[in-house]
Amino acid sequence: MRIIARTPRFIIREFKAGEEETYLSLFEDEEVTVHLPKRTKDENRRLFKETLQEYAENSLCGRWGMFTTDDTDCMGMCLLRHFEGSKDKMELGYVLHKKYWGQGIATEMAQIMTEHAFKQTGALQVVAVTTFGNLASQKVLENAGLKRMDNYVRGGEEAAFFCLDRV
Repeated sequence: MRIIARTPRFIIREFKAGEEETYLSLFEDEEVTVHLPKRTKDENRRLFKETLQEYAENSLCGRWGMFTTDDTDCMGMCLLRHFEGSKDKMELGYVLHKKYWGQGIATEMAQIMTEHAFKQTGALQVVAVTTFGNLASQKVLENAGLKRMDNYVRGGEEAAFFCLDRV
C-alpha cells in the first residue's frame, strides 16, 4: 500500500481492497454529495474497483483515501486525474466526511496533492472545477493557491474553474 503523504493530522494513502464499504460511505450523506456528480452505488463500486486496478498499474493518477494518523477513520478521499485528456493538466478533486469540515484539512490536502501532481506527474498545471454554490470548496482552492479563472462548462453545466501553474 503506497502512502502519498503523512502529516501530523492525516495520511493520504491507497485504499485497501477490503475498504470498499469505507469508500462507499463517503457518498451516503446528501449534504456531502450535493456538489458532486450524481452516481449510483453501483457506479461508485465500479470506480472503487477501477481505483484498485490503477494501483496495480502504478498509475500516478487516481483516488486515494484520507485517514486519521492512527489509520482508524476514513476522513475522505482525494483524486488527481488528467484534465480533458491533457498530460500537462491534472484535475484535483476531493470529498470529506462532514465531521472533518471547517478544520483546514481540505486546504492542507489540496496543497499536498498539487505538489504531488507537479513533482510526480510532470503536470504543468493543476485545475479544479466546483459548482457555483460550493463556496467552501472555492475557498479551500484559493487558500491552497489556486486562482479563480473564467467559468468552465462541463456536461452542459457552467461551473467555477480554478488553476495553479507550476513555477
